[in-house]
Amino acid sequence: MNEKLLSYLGLARAANLCSFGHDAAKSALRSGKARLCLLCEDASPRLAEEFIYQTQQARVPLHRIALTSQDIKGATQYKAAVITVNDKGFAAKIVSLLST
Repeated sequence: MNEKLLSYLGLARAANLCSFGHDAAKSALRSGKARLCLLCEDASPRLAEEFIYQTQQARVPLHRIALTSQDIKGATQYKAAVITVNDKGFAAKIVSLLST
């Protein structure tokens, strides 16, 4: 499952349909572009608390994933503990992968 998730994140990044890191993810949530927010297992408690609040305000689903920011970097070339997926199709596929 993690390999497929990393693969889809890599494809979404290549298509410029993700926002990586605190500022970019927060901006995507505030602007209404974000369809899904992913929080890595090594995200700090402060970052997690902030994005729980941000996603509730934006009414965007938040999922904790069993990947580290270093795992994300290997697939996307961006090291980030928080990511938003800004496309409905990619977000739906990622959620379905997380549900299995």
